[in-house]
Amino acid sequence: MPGAALCLKNVRRAFDPAAPVIHSLNLEIIAGEFLAILGPSGCGKSTLLRMLARLDTPNSGSIQMNPTAPSTAFVFQDAHLLPWRTVLDNAALPLELQNVAREERHKKAREVLAQVGLAEAEKLIPGELSGGMRMRVSLARALVTNPELLLLDEPFAALDEITRFNLEVQLRDLWRDRGMTVVFVTHSISEAAFLSNRAIVLTRRGGGIKLDRTLTLPAERTNTLRADPRLGEEMSTLLEAMEEE
Repeated sequence: MPGAALCLKNVRRAFDPAAPVIHSLNLEIIAGEFLAILGPSGCGKSTLLRMLARLDTPNSGSIQMNPTAPSTAFVFQDAHLLPWRTVLDNAALPLELQNVAREERHKKAREVLAQVGLAEAEKLIPGELSGGMRMRVSLARALVTNPELLLLDEPFAALDEITRFNLEVQLRDLWRDRGMTVVFVTHSISEAAFLSNRAIVLTRRGGGIKLDRTLTLPAERTNTLRADPRLGEEMSTLLEAMEEE
């Protein structure tokens, strides 16, 4: 399924009228793009993601989507698994909520669990899983509906470095295989550079765009890229924008 295209025009979101979190933001996201969003704490990254998920609405301006209401999945920093349910039933939950028959939803859940390397763990419960495994279940649960738009809010922030590295490679591979649009919020410059085709840096206040960069890195990315000078150059560009006031 092709990814969703999004166009934000003069978007404003303020919880306090005197101090808007996002002020007059213009942003176009191309269908099938992997976009990373960077910026300091409080700059509006998570607020922007919630509006893209249609969990919040702007006070003014517009967010246009093609298709109009794309199938959307959201992955949070915490896996938020149901502790009494097996890995299989956690992954199948979105389909259960859509009243998909048990046999069919389990079939689809097994397919995505295999894609994230958890085919042998379907009978386990969350308490028996490592942090990386729980995040893989959360990712499988997001992918089971084959979304056109995948939104991720710092999903790997609490993981150890090696686990995070491997999940980044896996997520990038899944994106290339599926063609969905991915918007990934992170504080990590290295994560943004490694994962995305395009990265934007938001200003400290008002959610403006300080930098909008298309990254010049190979389409296929493995852990060997982490020692490549080209990745270091992209990280330096993003860091410079992050450090500017």
